[in-house]
Amino acid sequence: MLMSYDQCIELYGTNYLLDRAVDEGRIFRLEKGVYSDQKYVPEKFILAMKYPKAIYTMDSAFYHYNLTDVIPEKCYLATDRNSAKIPDKRVVQVFEKREILLMGVDIVERDGYAIRIYNKERMLVELLRHKTKLPFDYYKEILLNYREIVYDLDMRKVEEYVDASPKSSKIRELLQLEVL
Repeated sequence: MLMSYDQCIELYGTNYLLDRAVDEGRIFRLEKGVYSDQKYVPEKFILAMKYPKAIYTMDSAFYHYNLTDVIPEKCYLATDRNSAKIPDKRVVQVFEKREILLMGVDIVERDGYAIRIYNKERMLVELLRHKTKLPFDYYKEILLNYREIVYDLDMRKVEEYVDASPKSSKIRELLQLEVL
């Protein structure tokens, strides 16, 4: 279980007792302000805890959904356009308009940890939105994987996300030409 410094102080009472628990191996300090009862916790769960309002997107989400076998070098997190910059070097921050930020957000739990991540339908729209920013081979790999699961997707959700997105007519055209 991941815990913040404040949660640990609440549990152990004082900073001294917390430090003692860390020294004795009853709890592990993973990084500043992040503690766990397990020695190793995947980085994506640590970042999800540190930035609870951020949403996993782009390369991180494509990899999570097995749409690509390319392991992302950094974690892609979407935040509100007016949010402060995330100073973490492991994070690529994607700024979204407030109106579309929370569209398609799922909470995925794995191994007792939870992350906020865009669903597959929203990620299809994001793939088409950012087509020109992605390497061609990478884009094609993900697109081909989407073609294999297109009948498993909720197309009403896809249409809803397309309608809310900037440049919706271009995205709709790409959806018809390349996916369906």
